[in-house]
Amino acid sequence: MPSICRFPTPSLTELPTDIHAKLVAIQEKSGFIPNVCLALARRPEEFRAFFAYHDALMEKDSGLTKAEREMIVVATSGANHCQYCVIAHGAILRIRAKKPLIADQVAINYRKADITPRQRAMLTFAMTVSLQSHMVGDADYAALREHGFSDEDAWDIAAIAAFFAMSNRIANSISLRPNDEFYLMGRVPKEAKASR
Repeated sequence: MPSICRFPTPSLTELPTDIHAKLVAIQEKSGFIPNVCLALARRPEEFRAFFAYHDALMEKDSGLTKAEREMIVVATSGANHCQYCVIAHGAILRIRAKKPLIADQVAINYRKADITPRQRAMLTFAMTVSLQSHMVGDADYAALREHGFSDEDAWDIAAIAAFFAMSNRIANSISLRPNDEFYLMGRVPKEAKASR
């Protein structure tokens, strides 16, 4: 099996207690440990900081649904050519949106995806932040407000796009390989699996 990234990864037994416990909890919940966790675990302080900010952005209650937050990650990661984030967060998006086609559509061209006008406006703003943040201006915020987003929602959209722009660059630079498990997750609805 190919290496998960360009750098050596530690074994679970080598890790600090808090990181070990977090990875075991993830493994118990999902059945595997995402490669990003193992890659970052070699640098414990950065692991803690990365996941603290990740969780603050992706798990809180706000004007964005959890599926919409994942849409931001998938669309901007596609634009940044980050294979790991498109595949890993595409799996999460399919599950959270309960739509097996959504992640592929959003990753390739969100403008033609089966999403709402509100979500399209959200992704347009996110893409500007991810690719041309110096161009963000009053008109961008006004376009979000027209779709019911608050200024706090705009901050969340920008922060997610910016955080994952950093994540995309790290993943690309270390050749982070997506876990095989991500590819099939959320593609076949549970009802279809049960009827087989």
